[in-house]
Amino acid sequence: MDTSNETRTDKLGRRTGPRRKYSLVEKLRILEETRKPGASVADVARAHGVNANVVFGWRHLAKKRLLRAPNPESPTLLPARVEMPTVVPGARASATRDSDRRGGSIEVDFPGGVRVRVQGAVGIAALKRVFEALSRR
Repeated sequence: MDTSNETRTDKLGRRTGPRRKYSLVEKLRILEETRKPGASVADVARAHGVNANVVFGWRHLAKKRLLRAPNPESPTLLPARVEMPTVVPGARASATRDSDRRGGSIEVDFPGGVRVRVQGAVGIAALKRVFEALSRR
């Protein structure tokens, strides 16, 4: 009888068929077990039927903060405030030329008190990379 839970191997003993996919919750649970004092990654991996190299790969991703539980409180969209510069009567002409040279500014407040202020002319691609990097933190 052939079931989907049964591990199939070829003549050389290598596993065949589709690879097992682990959910994020399973990966994080296995990683948590490897962090217990005296725990061996190889023993934990073997207990869960996972190759130790796979678990080490998950640990590497977790260290880079690429493998972590989603925060249900974090917003998917950030509030933004767009303000048009106002012209103050009697302002010096040099101030206007300076602001034209700088290209304006953008200020974004992130949760947790992080504020990003970008002044001058910045390309959209560079700004996008900055915000993507910050959103991963």
